[in-house]
Order: sequence, then C-alpha cells, then structure tokens
Amino acid sequence: MPSEESKHIIQTENLTKVYAAGRIKVAAVRAVCIGVQPGEFVAIVGPSGSGKSTLFYLLGGLTRATEGRVIIDGVDFASLNDAERTRLRKHRIGFVFQRFNLLPTLTGLGNVEIAYEVSGRKEPMDQQYLEHLSDLLAIKGRLHHRPAELSGGEQQRVAIARALITRPAIVLADEPTGNLDTKNSHAVLQMLLRSNRELGQTTLMITHNPEAAAIAGRILYMRDGQIVKEEAASGF
Repeated sequence: MPSEESKHIIQTENLTKVYAAGRIKVAAVRAVCIGVQPGEFVAIVGPSGSGKSTLFYLLGGLTRATEGRVIIDGVDFASLNDAERTRLRKHRIGFVFQRFNLLPTLTGLGNVEIAYEVSGRKEPMDQQYLEHLSDLLAIKGRLHHRPAELSGGEQQRVAIARALITRPAIVLADEPTGNLDTKNSHAVLQMLLRSNRELGQTTLMITHNPEAAAIAGRILYMRDGQIVKEEAASGF
C-alpha cells in the first residue's frame, strides 16, 4: 500500500532559502515541510515579508533552495540541471502571477498560443480544449482583443487560460487578485476554483488576503519564513 508521502504531487522537506548581502544573511524560508495531494486546492496566507513569495518561487523551480528539497510529482528539483528544470516547469506547472504579463502586441488568443508553442509540445494545440477553457473562463468573446482593450479581470482570465492551455498537473498562483477590484477578484477566484474542480489540476495559491484564501480546501499560514498554522477551509 502506498505511503501518504508517495501520494503527494507537491512535497517539501526542510526547505530553506537564505539570502546573503555581504555579511548579512536573511532566511526568507526556514525548514518548511508541506505536502499537497493531487487535485487539492491549497492556499498559503501571510503578510508581506512572511516568505510566501519566496516559497512560491522555490515550489515552481524558479530559484534554488539553500537547503532541503522540493519534490514535484516524485521528481526532486535539486537533482535536475537547468534544462531539465525548465522542461519540468513547462510540462507540469502552470503559473499565474499578480502581474498579468501579457504581450501587448498580441491578442488574448495570441498570448495563449505562444505559451503553448514555447512549451515544446509536438502535438498541435487542442482547439476543443481551448474552446472549453474559453467557456470556463468566460473570455470567448474577448480572445481577439489585445490586452489594452481588456479589463484587468479579463486580462487575468486570459493569463489563467495561458497557464492552463498545456494541461499542467499543477497550477501555482501568486497573488492572482492583487491587481483587481473586489468584483473581478471574486470572479477570478471562482474561475480558479472551477478549473481546479472541473479540470482536476492541483492548485496552490499564495495570497495575503484571508478572504481570498477561503476559496481553498486547506489553508497554510506563514510567518517569518515558517508555516505556523494549518486549517481546513469551507470554500465559497
């Protein structure tokens, strides 16, 4: 019978990240141990400076740990070279950031298409799946507009489509509602929840907002680089 640890799609073991500036060393993340099972929606909540964004970058393989391990779907990031890390990110992880990072000269559709192209997949993009994403995220009539012609909420939904188009097993979202008003924040959170439930992706969201975190099934609270509390959430 498989152990509980073997079921984790995201796992960290004593994960630590220390930044050094001359003789001064600051531990942004300190001995963090977490496990996330496939299909879970987990939120990590903490104030500014708590280390949650550094943890996000560690989990996504965007920076290297000082100590400890990040294991994604059974693969230890530390065992991979740069090319292998990039390939794992492209094929297994979709990223949603606070800044939408859409290319301004491309339409929404163009931004989604280029994300698929750079993922290195040989098969053509599944148009039926794109249609499903467009319906799920309520952007069907907006994909042929450039970012400047879209509202903040629409831009973030296009960014979510861009993250999901490669069918990643994991979605990492860093303050996805940070640049949105209350109405658009609620809509984007609902879209993340629907994609988690209907598409089966494991979702881990970083946020400073406890109300946003309530959408998750589980909340981890972070302070001073450590996970200090965990609780179940009721969701919307």
